[in-house]
Amino acid sequence: MVLMSDIADRILYEDNHLVIVNKLPGELVQGDETGDRTLADDVKAYLKEKYNKPGNVFLGIPHRLDRPTSGIVVYCKTDKALSRMTALFRTSDIKKTYWAIVDKAPERKEGELVHYITRSADSNKSIASAKERKGAKIAKLSYRLLASSDNYHLLEIDLHTGRHHQIRAQLAAMGMHIKGDLKYGAARSNPDGGISLHARRVSFIHPIKKEKLTIIAPPPHSTLWDYFTSNAGE
Repeated sequence: MVLMSDIADRILYEDNHLVIVNKLPGELVQGDETGDRTLADDVKAYLKEKYNKPGNVFLGIPHRLDRPTSGIVVYCKTDKALSRMTALFRTSDIKKTYWAIVDKAPERKEGELVHYITRSADSNKSIASAKERKGAKIAKLSYRLLASSDNYHLLEIDLHTGRHHQIRAQLAAMGMHIKGDLKYGAARSNPDGGISLHARRVSFIHPIKKEKLTIIAPPPHSTLWDYFTSNAGE
């Protein structure tokens, strides 16, 4: 059972229209075939208790975040907010920035990666190729090296397209593996079963208030994340 205080401590922003939460690695944004309890279930329980709401609580889901990934998840408390936020995500009118801990430093400290991505539904995996292939979708991101330790490196990544497993696939294509990401070539798993990819920042125009909103999420606590958070030099 998740206590109301557990979710309250991870809420990054809340008003009458939105509730934005810092997701932990391993949490589901919404239900899937596993039937596991989801972050949405816990947020609904939080809203029901906080506002003493009778009956079911509405919670709209305008976007997804991979289960092993941590960071910012936007939920909507009204139908109007949901339709408008869904449109924002669909048209990429949201700036999304990620942090990734990888096992190899890029050759250049900053740059842009452009690939063509194909998705395999059978393996739930995407392959990034430098050459265009039939059925592939173009994928673009820019990156910047923020800090390094003895064995790992912290990248800040701005997504310019939103493809399936885009960051994981594009970095793997460059020989850089996200810590813990066995599916894309990491040497070993993380103790929590997640991967060291974190949805760090989002910026967008509020769908109702029409004001710019920028949300920043601290990474989950671990020795390595704590080291990089203190040395990122943002």
